[in-house]
Amino acid sequence: MPQNPKKQNLEFNKLQKRLRRNVGQAITDYQMIEDGDRIMVCLSGGKDSYTLLDILLNLQRTAPVHFEITAVNLDQKQPGFPEHVLPEYLESIGVPYHIIEEDTYSIVKRVVPEGKTTCGLCSRLRRGNLYAFAEKHGFSKIALGHHRDDIIETLFLNMFHGGTIKAMPPKLKSDNGKHIVIRPLAYCSEKDIIAFAEHKAFPIIPCNLCGSQDHLQRQAIKAMLAEWSKVPGRIENIFRSLKNVKPSHLLDRDLYPFTELRQDDSEMPEESESPGIQVIRFNS
Repeated sequence: MPQNPKKQNLEFNKLQKRLRRNVGQAITDYQMIEDGDRIMVCLSGGKDSYTLLDILLNLQRTAPVHFEITAVNLDQKQPGFPEHVLPEYLESIGVPYHIIEEDTYSIVKRVVPEGKTTCGLCSRLRRGNLYAFAEKHGFSKIALGHHRDDIIETLFLNMFHGGTIKAMPPKLKSDNGKHIVIRPLAYCSEKDIIAFAEHKAFPIIPCNLCGSQDHLQRQAIKAMLAEWSKVPGRIENIFRSLKNVKPSHLLDRDLYPFTELRQDDSEMPEESESPGIQVIRFNS
């Protein structure tokens, strides 16, 4: 039975407010955007980057600081890639944009053996091209569309396959120190993003290079988390734990001076909240 249009609109408005509130909170918590920033929003043609661009454009109109937005897409020359889709969409909403044309597809297909995962190399090549473009054109921030579920999945990927506790930070400096990367969707669930993208009817472009490969490690992690999500609050608590780390209760000797602990030592560092700093609120 079709849902009542008024109810649909009400539910979408709640969804939209929730996403904007989460993005605003993440930006505020990590001071992702400052006055005068020139932000390069990396647009892949997927649901996440479309949602990121849409919400940032909305916040731009009401934010307490001025910042510029430019959408940038890397055309990797995949066979059959619909080159007209993104330019037509971006022109229809009046957003400045650039299309970078680099044939990374041929490099990946030549280097990676048939049947092997292409994601790693593809990601490195894509990142290199985007960083180079950002530096050449003077962008102060690079915005990526990774969301809460991506962050959690990366945590378990690194634990299970890399032997390290590491996820995706909401804000980071590139290895060469030249770029600040931000992830404004860090507090947003993939479920909400899917619903938002479907309602907005974004012209989604599927990734046929790596996104269609089966049996990837990330897909296995995603399936595991989907099962865990049947327990209310479990995924939320996993994410919350990433913001509530106690180095003295882990095993990393570089993070906490275990070897210096003495029975009568009262001067060991205590784990406490960081001192308060003045931040600009982006919450709607």
